[in-house]
Formats: sequence, C-alpha cells, structure tokens
Amino acid sequence: MSLTAAKTVHNAWPGLIEAYRPFLPVSATTPVVTLHEGNTPLIPVPAIAAEIGRQVQVFVKYDGLNPTGSFKDRGMTMAISKAKEAGAKAVICASTGNTSAAAAAYARRGGLRAFVLIPEGYVALGKLAQALVYGAEVMAIKGNFDQALEIVRQMSETYPVTLVNSVNPYRLEGQKTSAFEIVDALGNAPDWLCIPMGNAGNITAYWMGFCQYHEQDRCDRLPRMMGFQAAGAAPIVAGHIFPQPETLATAIRIGNPANWERAIAVKDASQGQFHAVTDAEILAAYRMLASQEGIFCEPASAASVAGLLKVKEQVPTGATIVCVLTGNGLKDPEIAMQQQGGQFHQGILPELETVAKVMGF
Repeated sequence: MSLTAAKTVHNAWPGLIEAYRPFLPVSATTPVVTLHEGNTPLIPVPAIAAEIGRQVQVFVKYDGLNPTGSFKDRGMTMAISKAKEAGAKAVICASTGNTSAAAAAYARRGGLRAFVLIPEGYVALGKLAQALVYGAEVMAIKGNFDQALEIVRQMSETYPVTLVNSVNPYRLEGQKTSAFEIVDALGNAPDWLCIPMGNAGNITAYWMGFCQYHEQDRCDRLPRMMGFQAAGAAPIVAGHIFPQPETLATAIRIGNPANWERAIAVKDASQGQFHAVTDAEILAAYRMLASQEGIFCEPASAASVAGLLKVKEQVPTGATIVCVLTGNGLKDPEIAMQQQGGQFHQGILPELETVAKVMGF
C-alpha cells in the first residue's frame, strides 16, 4: 500500500461529530473528544426476513461495533465534548453498564474524571470490567438504576460534576446520528424501525434524526417507530412504574424511564407501537441472531428482533425494516456461556485419532 493510499484509508471516517458537524450543536471551538465512533454496519438478516416472509427486507444496525461496544458512544462523544467545552473537570452517570463504559472511556480520553453509580449485582461483568479498566470511580449502590439516577441528578445539581445520562440533551444529539447513517445506507428511511427501550432516550434520538433528515429532503418518508421493552421491566407499555424491574436483559432493566413522555410522543407522531417481550422471547432471538446470522449481540439488543417476530403478522408486504442492536455480545459473557449453541468438548487427549473421533470421523 502506498503512503498516499494509507493516509486516505486512515482519514476515511473521522468520528460522527466531524462526519455530521452541520447537524450537531458544535462550533469551531468545541474540543472534540472522539474515538472515531459511528459508521457501524447495516447488516441484512435473511433468516429473520424469511421468518416474516412477504418479500420483506430486514437489516440490523449493529451498534455493538462502536469503540466501547455499544450505541452509548454516539451520545458520549457529544456529551463529553460539550462538558469539556464548558470547563467541566468531572462527569457522573448512573448506569446498567453500557453508559458507564462509554462515560469512562470518553472522560478519560478527554482528561476528565468519571464517577459511576451502578445497581449492585445487576451489571454484566463485561461492562463493569470496562468501566474499571478505563479508570472510572465506580460506586455500587444497594438499589436499582432508578434510585442511582435520582442520586446522580442531585449530585450534578449540588456539586461541580456534569451529568452525562440521557437526560443530558447532548447525548441524544449524538445518538440521532445513527438514523442519519441508516438513511445514508438505504437511500431512504425504513418503513419500520424496531428498537429496545430502557430509559427510552435512544428511540427519542432516532426520531430526532429521521425528522431532521426528512426536513432536509434527505428521505421522503418517516418510519413507524416500534419500541420493545422486557416484560419484567415494561413501564411504558404497562403505563405504570415498575418499582422492582426484573429481566436478564440488564441493559433495559429500568422501571421508571427518564424519557418516558418523549417516547410516547415519538410513538404517537410516528403511528408506531410499543410492546413487551418476555425473557424467553429475547433469548430465542439472541440465539437466532448468533446461530443463523452470525451476529453476537447482548441480550437487551435482541429485544428489537424478538419484538419484530412477535408482531410479524402486522408487517406490510415488501417492507424495509431495521432492527437496532444496541450492544455487543461480549458485554455479557455469562449469558453467552449459558445460551451457547455449540458443543464444548473438554479433556480430550492430544491425539489425531481421538480428535477425529470426537468430530465424528
């Protein structure tokens, strides 16, 4: 490869702030803190499309390939950049795991301290390890995410720390760029956008992005926004707070979403629907994505596919559908080992004949 070619490749993707600068609230003096997030693949999933039939096209937006392994990086590059611009020295968040990893990585990248509150015993090991190795100061409380969020909100109002949860408006500004990328890849908005909902910031951000592109005539339609919550943590679907939410999909284990009202507004504006999916349905979709499509996502991500399959009879003939996969499967190795579909043979003698016999030859 020539030096010129190498330089071209290196400069191909500058991170989402530079890629979508005209659509974001940044200026020439904003100190951009980036890990070159965004530009994640939109992958066709023919096995899932075949389950629906009727000539539909189904894609997954695999945001688990962001630098810290989740969609949170999109919002965090904006939140940390704007915090640094405002002179912040420290940031704080409550997290079920992915936010803590992204906040820690981007804060350290920007030279800021990162403080994280998590619900003790309810954060997947991969996510906790990330926050710690990035250098965050992690505090595990004997409570749930909603209690942690209330504490960090009060902290940011009382002490000199900047809150970087999705109630921070810059988070949603960054996350909306995923909608831009989908339209850029498809040439238009999809008919349906299926998405997991926890704190419900992401569905709000996607709608912002689609609407902004529509206003700029970059797409000629808007998608129906189809949101899916875990049945044990489905306050928006049920219409009431879940004081003790329970689901193995820990990333969406939230009983009182901060963006509840905005999510309802998105559903109404898009003529969409919200549904609950059981843990069994989530795990079935999780296994299907891995074993039939070769895509390893974290359990909460699979809620979007589980939801689509649950309402597949409603899908219009010939529709284009995008399911959002919010996180990487390596975030939750324990669930992966419990659900693995392969065969793990141990204690085999290091002999050709023995190995061949185990393989069935």
